[in-house]
Amino acid sequence: MGHDIISKLKSEVTILDKQELLAQYPALAPYAKETPTFWANPHYGQPRVDSALRVEDVFDAEARWHRFAPYLAEVFPETAATQGIIESPIYRLPHLEKQIAKDTRTPFPGRLYMKADSELPVSGSIKSRGGIYEVLKFAETVAQRDGDLAYTDDYRILNSPLYKRIFSKYEIAVGSTGNLGLSIGIMAATLGFRTTVHMSADARQWKKDKLRANGVNVVEYDADFTTAITAGRKKAESEPDTYFIDDEGSTDLFVGYAVAAIRLQKQLKDAGIPLDRDHPVFVYLPAGVGGSPGGVTFGLKTVLGDNIHGIFAEPTHMPSVTIGMISGLQEKIDVYDLGIDGKTAADGLAVPRPSRLAGRVMDTLLLGSCTFPDDDMMRWTARLADQEHHNVEPSAAGGLAILEQSFPALQKLGYPVASATHIIWATGGSMVPKDEMADYIKAGNDLL
Repeated sequence: MGHDIISKLKSEVTILDKQELLAQYPALAPYAKETPTFWANPHYGQPRVDSALRVEDVFDAEARWHRFAPYLAEVFPETAATQGIIESPIYRLPHLEKQIAKDTRTPFPGRLYMKADSELPVSGSIKSRGGIYEVLKFAETVAQRDGDLAYTDDYRILNSPLYKRIFSKYEIAVGSTGNLGLSIGIMAATLGFRTTVHMSADARQWKKDKLRANGVNVVEYDADFTTAITAGRKKAESEPDTYFIDDEGSTDLFVGYAVAAIRLQKQLKDAGIPLDRDHPVFVYLPAGVGGSPGGVTFGLKTVLGDNIHGIFAEPTHMPSVTIGMISGLQEKIDVYDLGIDGKTAADGLAVPRPSRLAGRVMDTLLLGSCTFPDDDMMRWTARLADQEHHNVEPSAAGGLAILEQSFPALQKLGYPVASATHIIWATGGSMVPKDEMADYIKAGNDLL
């Protein structure tokens, strides 16, 4: 089945001409050369023109999280201490401040923190936000339509034979490079849904093994994310009882991620971190298809306002969201069109084509983006582990890998960087097997 679908999909792909692209969009030239580049979004701060999402959607999602909290605390004991709320801590990184000051031979501009989504319960990555949220929203819909669930019920009743039988009539499917599949697969299987994850060649073996151990059907492809998700989507279209979670265009995923802004607001307050014109907050988010960093940035801008700024971090070999936004072609362009090979050790970011949603929503909400070479990502993975004792998977160190390049660019744009707070969003890592994490750290140290 997999080979037939892949062959059909390849025959449908439209390849854009590289030279025509570079002639029409000269700003793409450094990306075609795989040169680390900071891009300042010329539309940033302009009035929003999209109407797909509103701030009210974020607060609706937060209310749904709270309805499910008693259920989550029951089925995932690791969330009991937070009464079923899935959230991550924020940490100061003083040793890395000193390291960056040493590297740049200048004082560190402001303060450096890490938002540790690498420690999110259930699946150990930022995908515990959007992925789990969309599964919960679908489960609520099914439970009200096919069962007798009321909004005011104690949602622990969903962990009963009755509702497991109801949920078992449906399948949930998704395409993933790994982390989104983990979050959706674990959550859907726990509820009782039949679950299939279509995984690209970039996915780590341990993630496939963990899904199968949770009763999830894993379909493997010897191809990239775009092929896996497209094949999964096509298969789901022919199965009326299958609900496909589409990382390339789901607004439910988006608002699930956006809830992070509500939680971060309280963390900034508790940590005494100022947020105003003279003390901006810059948030550095690794980007693959763009859904999770886009959702978080949407939340930050709509909930916290003008003085917090999102910046995407992408590998030089996978700058998919950036080239989509620069050209305005969005999902109609991929890295292969520019002659880029798409090879990166950042499996969570190994997405050649951007979301059809993220770039459009980010058009006026994203300050900019910056690309980084894999070697820098590996070095910062090791430094974060050795100096701050936080273990993250390499893709989660992408925010660190762009800091030194971002600071002068932000200063040139006129921001008071020296009085700012810089938050790198660590997107995953706590579930990485110890031997693989040791290999990542060794590989990074070998490059220092």
